[in-house]
Amino acid sequence: MITSTTPEVAERSTSQTLGVVSGEAIIGAHIFRDLFAGITNIIGGRAGGYENALREARDIALREMCDEAQRLGADAVVGVDLDYESLGADNGMLMVTAAGTAVKLR
Repeated sequence: MITSTTPEVAERSTSQTLGVVSGEAIIGAHIFRDLFAGITNIIGGRAGGYENALREARDIALREMCDEAQRLGADAVVGVDLDYESLGADNGMLMVTAAGTAVKLR
């Protein structure tokens, strides 16, 4: 499935707009990841555990969005937007939402 943050796919024209598609992923922030992120914040550097969790959540959200587009018979999803949020008590959950417009290409 072709995905693009732009409103169209380069060098391809849209023949039909099929509708908005989306995918969501919510992942709990593990206590050890929190502990190591706290240490990283104190000594400096990158919080690899959080980066990996966000990457995993993003991949899941994009995959779900593409699966929905495929069920509609789409060739591509254009105008893709990714949103990141923290949820729950003490912001203990990470949520990623991917949304875009499913289209058929010529």
